[in-house]
Amino acid sequence: MFALGVDPGLSRCGYGAVRNVGGRLDVVAYGHLTTPPGDGLASRLAGLWGDLEDLLDQLRPDVVVVERVLFQVNARTAMSVGQASGLALAAAARRGVPVAEYSPNEVKLAVTGYGSAGKEQVQAMVALLLGLEEAPRPADRADALALAITHLSGAGLRRAAGSGS
Repeated sequence: MFALGVDPGLSRCGYGAVRNVGGRLDVVAYGHLTTPPGDGLASRLAGLWGDLEDLLDQLRPDVVVVERVLFQVNARTAMSVGQASGLALAAAARRGVPVAEYSPNEVKLAVTGYGSAGKEQVQAMVALLLGLEEAPRPADRADALALAITHLSGAGLRRAAGSGS
């Protein structure tokens, strides 16, 4: 199974593509997509939409895994994260690619064993689990990889239970 994790954001949208090969997790690609902060909202969303579509066309994942937006202290940040999340969900749906969503606490628990782990702990564990020489930075890259790891680590159990992706 090949999962593309997306840590949504309008200024910086992290992505991490991981393939499960015989129980071993291999990194295919990771990075982040950016939009110019000086551009208008519509232009930034259009740019991110195009970048997400290009990424999906290039990687062709089996599943897209998106961080579920639960709570943000800053309402403006929550809106932009929600808008970026919606673009990722819609781009996957247009291609018929299944989507899974996990909360930040579910991801932290799956990757570190502790649902309240800090960014540095997640980055360190992602590097360890994927055999990377150093922790992915900035944090949204590690978060996107962690989303893919979370899904791939539980996908077999969900399939066996009959709940699909």
